[in-house]
Amino acid sequence: MAKGYWIARVEVSNEEAYKPYAVANPAIFKKYGGCFVVRGGKYEGVEGQSRSRNVVIEFPDYATAVACYRSPEYQANAKIRQAHAITDLIIVEGYDGPQP
Repeated sequence: MAKGYWIARVEVSNEEAYKPYAVANPAIFKKYGGCFVVRGGKYEGVEGQSRSRNVVIEFPDYATAVACYRSPEYQANAKIRQAHAITDLIIVEGYDGPQP
């Protein structure tokens, strides 16, 4: 079964006010079997527009990734992020087919 992923590009406008959002997320993600694949780190924007933070979170499957996003606990926490950051966030199903 293909995994599910959140892919986010984030530009934080107020680091201090954003911290409670970042601190609360691991417990929410753990409840849904999510784990960080990318959480910040070095990057090079080679095409298109980029933001200062890049995050990829892996979930057991697409349905679980969507359920986590729609959960009451994440939606309450997201309000903190939305007040202090510009975010592009997509939920995508991973590829589980043959590889080159």
